[in-house]
Amino acid sequence: MNICDIIFKTKRKNKLTESEIKWLIKGYVNGEIPDYQMSAWLMAVCFNSLTVEETLTLTEVMRDSGDILDLSNIHGITVDKHSTGGVGDKTSLIIAPICASCGIYVPKMSGRGLGFTGGTIDKLESIPGFQVDIDFEKYIDIINKNGAAIIAQSGHLVPADKKIYALRDVTATVDSIPLICSSIMSKKLATGADCILLDVKTGSGAFMKNTEDAQKLAELMVQVGQNAGKKCRAVITDMNEPLGNAVGNSLEVIEVCEILSGREKGRLYELCIVLAANMLELGGLGNTDNCIRLAEDAITSGRAMETFKKMIEAQGGNPKITEDYSLFKRALYKYELKADKNGYISAMDSEKIGMAALLTGAGRQNKNDKIDSSAGIILNKHVGDYVSQGDIILTLYSSVVQNFYEAANKASDAIEISGVVPKISPVVIQII
Repeated sequence: MNICDIIFKTKRKNKLTESEIKWLIKGYVNGEIPDYQMSAWLMAVCFNSLTVEETLTLTEVMRDSGDILDLSNIHGITVDKHSTGGVGDKTSLIIAPICASCGIYVPKMSGRGLGFTGGTIDKLESIPGFQVDIDFEKYIDIINKNGAAIIAQSGHLVPADKKIYALRDVTATVDSIPLICSSIMSKKLATGADCILLDVKTGSGAFMKNTEDAQKLAELMVQVGQNAGKKCRAVITDMNEPLGNAVGNSLEVIEVCEILSGREKGRLYELCIVLAANMLELGGLGNTDNCIRLAEDAITSGRAMETFKKMIEAQGGNPKITEDYSLFKRALYKYELKADKNGYISAMDSEKIGMAALLTGAGRQNKNDKIDSSAGIILNKHVGDYVSQGDIILTLYSSVVQNFYEAANKASDAIEISGVVPKISPVVIQII
């Protein structure tokens, strides 16, 4: 085979054969195909897309480029969940203990944050003593005992995606639905769960800025998952404003504790109940209405919180953080951003809020940057709230930034105040 022929076929919208895709991916992973030729093919895909059949083949070839986890020693149905990223998205830390306390098993490998999108692993590492790097046998043992575990991605999983994504990141070829699908689904299929729930974000703080593109991505990922033999479902959710009240690692874990304790409701709680119910339904625990009741009862009964404490303790963390928030690293400095006029908050641009949190030290601009676990933003108001001049809209925290001028300006740019009551978007847009 010839790489130029493959590039030419995709450039002319001619379908690649399974053997051509296998040869392409294997050759690139092995170093036989150089970056500049792979970049040319990726750009052709961005312009001309791939068929569903090509995307399925690409996903499976990428999955098979490394290890595939064997979860057969887990004592029941396994359900994994993936979010396409967002600002203030701590849903995994809430729904994993909810689902585990209801009797399904949640094996989850998560990543670290880069840019304005936070990482689940970074949030967990803000818990004193919490270990995210755990060997596979212990991972399985914890899941069997507690129903869930969340660890850092490890081993030789999907090296094709790691290499291809690094190239896409520097060649402006990230924004292709088939490439996004194959990247996400190759990793989900390699981690071995029986069922997969996909939380596909849309809006200002999401990669898919409009609902139409989010729907296309969700439908394609569900089809790829089902074709690979998995029970798969997608929930399209709103990310036009940050999710919940907190953006930043320890701040978000504290909010998780408030949700699991039943003290806090709102959009984050609503979304987590829907996501957990869909996972429970995939796991065979009944219809949607019944599973919603199960998820709600897991919180009101205290079972979800007890499971969360067990998850923390099993991975070396201090479960007392769920009751004593002073055990977290506390920010040394803070800045209150106040309303400059009366009116209704009509918009809170999630991406700009995320970038403001990044400027406080809560995230990474480069993969080797060190995170300040105490840094971030608390949203004192939300879209739809009425504010008077001087009211605190949000509070910025940091232990590494004393001058909040840049971060505060970025946050201020994200907020719009209007004299008209805004329309509030539903947090759950569609289930596929």
